[in-house]
Amino acid sequence: MEISPPSSSSRLHRPARIHEGRPHPLGATWDGLGVNFALFSANATRVELCLFDAEGRKELERIDLPEFTDEVWHGYLPDARPGTVYGYRVHGPYAPEAGHRFNPHKLLLDPYGKAHTGHLRWSNALFAYKLGSPRADLSFDRRDSAPAMPKSVVQDPAFTWGRARRPHVPWEHTVLYELHVKGYTQRHPAVPPPHRGTFAGLGHPAVVDHFVTLGVTAVELLPIHAFIDDRMLLEKGLRNYWGYNTIGFFAPDPRYMAGPFVNEFKEMVARLHDAGIEVILDVVYNHTAEGNEMGPTLSFKGIDNASYYRLLPDNPRYYINDTGTGNTVNVSHPRVLQMVTDSLRYWAQEMGVDGFRFDLATILAREWHGFDAGGGFLDACRQDPVLSGLKLIAEPWDVGPGGYQVGAFPPGWAEWNDRYRDTLRSFWKGDEGKLAELATRMTGSADLFNQRGRRPWSSVNFITAHDGFTLRDLVSYNDKHNDANGEESRDGHSENLSWNHGAEGPTDDPDIRDLRLRQMRNLLASLALSQGTPMLLAGDEMGRTQGGNNNAYCQDNETTWIDWEGIDAEGHALTAFVRRLLQVRRSHPLLRRGRFLIGIQDEDLGVKDVSWLTPLGTEMTDDHWHDPHARALGMLLDGRAQATGVRRYAPEATLLVLINAHHDVVPFILPDVVGGRGWRRLIDTAAPEDPETDLPAGHEYAVTGRSLLLLELHSVERRRAARSV
Repeated sequence: MEISPPSSSSRLHRPARIHEGRPHPLGATWDGLGVNFALFSANATRVELCLFDAEGRKELERIDLPEFTDEVWHGYLPDARPGTVYGYRVHGPYAPEAGHRFNPHKLLLDPYGKAHTGHLRWSNALFAYKLGSPRADLSFDRRDSAPAMPKSVVQDPAFTWGRARRPHVPWEHTVLYELHVKGYTQRHPAVPPPHRGTFAGLGHPAVVDHFVTLGVTAVELLPIHAFIDDRMLLEKGLRNYWGYNTIGFFAPDPRYMAGPFVNEFKEMVARLHDAGIEVILDVVYNHTAEGNEMGPTLSFKGIDNASYYRLLPDNPRYYINDTGTGNTVNVSHPRVLQMVTDSLRYWAQEMGVDGFRFDLATILAREWHGFDAGGGFLDACRQDPVLSGLKLIAEPWDVGPGGYQVGAFPPGWAEWNDRYRDTLRSFWKGDEGKLAELATRMTGSADLFNQRGRRPWSSVNFITAHDGFTLRDLVSYNDKHNDANGEESRDGHSENLSWNHGAEGPTDDPDIRDLRLRQMRNLLASLALSQGTPMLLAGDEMGRTQGGNNNAYCQDNETTWIDWEGIDAEGHALTAFVRRLLQVRRSHPLLRRGRFLIGIQDEDLGVKDVSWLTPLGTEMTDDHWHDPHARALGMLLDGRAQATGVRRYAPEATLLVLINAHHDVVPFILPDVVGGRGWRRLIDTAAPEDPETDLPAGHEYAVTGRSLLLLELHSVERRRAARSV
């Protein structure tokens, strides 16, 4: 289709002083004298740089980028400065059947824009086609979308980091804490009202102090890249709260900023780093907010649709939808791959981020032939001198073919382990036949990760995450209660492996309340005592509820905001228990080993690194493992068993974990370990506030129904060795 240029006054096209500039770096780059603009588009025929007033409301000037080099349109504008508000209009064929959707009537965000101003105001003018017309997406709409669009803003990258340095927390010491920037601080009484819900609020000393005293080492932030609220949600009075609808991979979303300057994010990072806390970003490079062929034209679709998105090879009018969101970013294209890796390096080098959690990461590793652990994106990360040194975490599944790839990512990657989540939930719920898999999951899921030199930390263990029930809701509801989402509770998972323990939702029954609290402690203790990298969901340590909503992606309100002032005595006690658990994990290297537990006797020492015990204190047999009714076992971690070739000055403490998911008391015989002088009880989920207690070997300990204990061996050998050190 031939496209006439947008109508405009000569004022917008007045001659401008623009030089040819350079094709790199991509984006708008301030060099102290002017700004270089560079935009990749292999199929465009002309690119206009559009300049706006400071508020982004009035279009002041349109300037043709004068040069086209290596598929990059570029120009240098000496009149531009940091704070310049801009966008693009890109000319080219409008031929959806061939995969091209150029429409210069639509203002486009810079894919490399470092900041946005304004918010999207939904309008039919945002669509390149005429809504409601026959074969709608093949039609052509000439309305100007600029009044409804956010705009890109030129940034000055200068920032003084001061004394703050990256914590560089080893993986073995890492404890992740997943949170939402707004939800975490919106109701925090210590945070000044103008800073609540923002990066400034997250960097407040009272907030940082909670991270430190709790014992977490890294905050994992739900998406903070600029994103769009879905039109459908806004019409229902809802918002895209989680933020998995990205439209700018370099720009922090303005809704999380207390002021106009992106350095607010850097200041937050500096404060967290100063406290020893790392920052991990949840990033969404698998799709964008532009949807499928019926979606709006906001950036990539209008810049070079055929390059940025995966299209059906035999009918490029339509999009490949491995994400379930309408489109799939084409990271197989070298320029798109470059954009993703440039974005990652920008957040790491310029913004100070320590790592990334990749939403639907299987898509990033999928080539045209399918998932490939040696594919372009994964290889690019592995060889990159910046990215290879960061914490890289995959959500290893998507809805595409062969989408479930837990354990299949290459060395250097950690992965969310849903097998751990489901096993622990099922076991503590009381399901039959779970002992063997429980043992596998608590020892690092070697069946999935013990290959190619990967370490136990590769398994990111979690019980709950943003997607699903909170911990309190997991033990309080049998069913999801998502009516507030406006979909008649059809959304969200239906199989949650949850149990309400006798009443659906809140109850005054003291027995049910006590059991729920103990089950929360059981799940948290299992997480802290498992090999691998533990991840907590923010608020779980204080018993936060979402009222049974297990898909609160659209609830930007009290449903998801943490009620700091409403924490009751139970919540404070649970927080203290989590602090204790994480302190125990820090002080016992056996709980965060760098090598997998194998359960084979060391020929030199004559001991096993892990032994599995029946309640009688004897080693488990095949009959015990396959008994569907068995719900109790002991895990003995022998501190004398060291990895081959590794010498230590002193043996580690020997630990014993007793686990009972049976509804009634199970007596356990405490084993007599060579060199030991009895046991000290460190943790008991049935009596979390009881002091540490000494117990003799051979003692029969009555383990309360549905509870967990951790005991440490009194060892003469260990004390002597420690004194000699």
